[in-house]
Amino acid sequence: MNLQISFDLQDLQESIKIAQEIEEYADIIEVGSILLLKYGVEAIKEFRKAVPKKTILADSKILDRSKDITTVLVNAGCDWVTVMAGTGKNVIHNASQTAHNFNKKIMLDIIDAKSQGQSALEAKNLGIDAILFHQPYEEEDTMSFLDNWDMVKGNTELPIYISSKIDRNNIENILDLKPAGIVVGNTIIEAENPKEEAHFFYNLCKR
Repeated sequence: MNLQISFDLQDLQESIKIAQEIEEYADIIEVGSILLLKYGVEAIKEFRKAVPKKTILADSKILDRSKDITTVLVNAGCDWVTVMAGTGKNVIHNASQTAHNFNKKIMLDIIDAKSQGQSALEAKNLGIDAILFHQPYEEEDTMSFLDNWDMVKGNTELPIYISSKIDRNNIENILDLKPAGIVVGNTIIEAENPKEEAHFFYNLCKR
């Protein structure tokens, strides 16, 4: 199981500092949408320079102009790009095709899908490499979104990553579902000792 560590701070240099501290315990380092909106592709370039050997995902949440946006992002240095399931199939397919032309990958975020099960079913044919099963950040109930897990899991053979407010209190419930990976953000990034916290979740993923 992979550990994807998400960086959604507003301070790029602080994010880079933490990324270098925890990189040995991250399978994927995510440049969050806040950093992308504030710093643009410079955020990706800075992460690539700071952790040159790590897999980097840009949480770009693409909805349109997917060919151009994907090209810009992968040229900046990322390995994965996210696209939203609620957009058109052509947008998703163009993102996948463009990424694959660069030997990069696309993760489909199904948070906005009209039917998460249907999106999961169609994802492989659209060229998707992995699915992000994602809880809205403002959602208070940290586990209710998992009600759709069986429907999503039963409709695809693609790797599924779970993104939620994952912490030490609910991690075992998440791991019981056996996703391909989990996405942990503030629990690690804002911890008193981010490296120690990353080590904890990494070991759970690899047990």
